[in-house]
Amino acid sequence: MDLSIIIVNLNTRALIGDALAALPTACDGLRYEILVVDNGSSDGSADFVREQFPAVQLIVNDGNLGFARANNQAIRVAQGEMVLLLNSDTKATPGSIASLVQFARIHPRAAIVGPRLVNADGSFQGSAAAFPSLGQESLLLLGDLARRLRGQTFPYHPLPLDLAPRSVDWVSGACLLIRRSVIDQIGDLDEGYFMYTEETDWCYRARRAGWDVWWTPTPIVFHLNGATAQQTFSLKRRQVYGSKIHFLRKHRSQFQARAFAALVWLTSLFKIAAWSLKAMIGKADQRRQARQHVKAYLEVLGVGKA
Repeated sequence: MDLSIIIVNLNTRALIGDALAALPTACDGLRYEILVVDNGSSDGSADFVREQFPAVQLIVNDGNLGFARANNQAIRVAQGEMVLLLNSDTKATPGSIASLVQFARIHPRAAIVGPRLVNADGSFQGSAAAFPSLGQESLLLLGDLARRLRGQTFPYHPLPLDLAPRSVDWVSGACLLIRRSVIDQIGDLDEGYFMYTEETDWCYRARRAGWDVWWTPTPIVFHLNGATAQQTFSLKRRQVYGSKIHFLRKHRSQFQARAFAALVWLTSLFKIAAWSLKAMIGKADQRRQARQHVKAYLEVLGVGKA
């Protein structure tokens, strides 16, 4: 079998049907299987997949085990020569997945390959970047100011003018192709990441083992970018920062991890103060949003102490 496609789902019934329906034309000419891991959805997603896509292999968890652990469940039973991690909020264009596999086959040192991701309106979406460092992650805490200083796509690489494939540090796990032989060599996704940065860690381990990671613009995949995470506003911030701290501790140094954790904590305090003020004096709709932000950053304070 050429390819195993793995989709982790959490309450995206309204989206996963489009993702699955797009795969036959996206995988034209390939022998493939599809595995969906449902992470304790409460919206009937699992029953929907079972009824509407009976050929899909469905794994149903009682609760949310996290992105890395859920993918690993499917990886351990996947039969394909290559494995594709694919988000449930994606729609692969015709021939895109087949093109991704072909690229890997003509680049034998490519361990991992990612396509060009685009937003729902077709605009470019960043999907490849440099590995996290203390400097880069600290700058990202500045939000929009960081993008004014480093470019609107920061920390992601912009779309190259020549539309040529490029060797990169890491590509997005929203659509990531990896060789089965590489997984056998470097291991599964690190389940120390509950959500976010697990694909970055995988790319880091692959490059450290002597493999290449590539981004190629020819295959195009639509990605709604965070449809699942939007359902859990507070969880997203906590997991993003916690995952970056885990990466820095694992692959950089204990100093960088502790320094970034301290900066997250201090930045969160400032943002709590700013959003609290807005919650008191803003308009009604702004106050509701501000209270959400205050709650989120209060939860982040626990991560910053890690």
